[in-house]
Amino acid sequence: MSKSNNDQSDEKLKEASDNSKVQADKEIDQKQKKEEKGLSLQDKLKETEEKLLRSLAEVENQRRRFEKEIKDAFEFGSFNFAKEILSIPDNLQRAKEAIKNDEKLKTNKDLDRFLENITIVEKDLISIFEKNRIIKIVTENKKFDPNFHQAMTEIDDEKTEPGTILQEIQSGYMIGQRLLRPALVGVSKKPTKEQENKDKKEEK
Repeated sequence: MSKSNNDQSDEKLKEASDNSKVQADKEIDQKQKKEEKGLSLQDKLKETEEKLLRSLAEVENQRRRFEKEIKDAFEFGSFNFAKEILSIPDNLQRAKEAIKNDEKLKTNKDLDRFLENITIVEKDLISIFEKNRIIKIVTENKKFDPNFHQAMTEIDDEKTEPGTILQEIQSGYMIGQRLLRPALVGVSKKPTKEQENKDKKEEK
């Protein structure tokens, strides 16, 4: 074989080798691009999923805020209405006391029947209140609690524990778990030494 032929063969081999290398490089490059493209799609999908979750969370928060606003508006409206309507049982109670203490009415034979009718109206009103979650605060023989009671006066009483409610001046009410109006009360206290000595002198 001549030198010329050998050179040509070497060139062909080299060319074939170069072509193979170029082809391999192209395949590697394409593979890398595919992988990069695949990762990019995964990242985009993850990003889209995160955006969707954030949007859903925002919608849920808005829904909860909207529900709370409706509930607050309803409760605020009913709270004010309930507070205003408490004047009715107050006035009925005052009417009963005034009638009982009226010297002219005391001799009226229909007085008891009239007072009984007022009592029936009071009971019906309390029943309506209870159906609408308006509950009267119980004060009889209860310990004073500033969350539900407002002390208007202190009453000397050595027989009861200090801080015991002895008198209800005005009824208090709750609406659900909220205080509608505190009960105005008179609370017991231990008499002072000076008051005790005065009482003893009066007894003698």
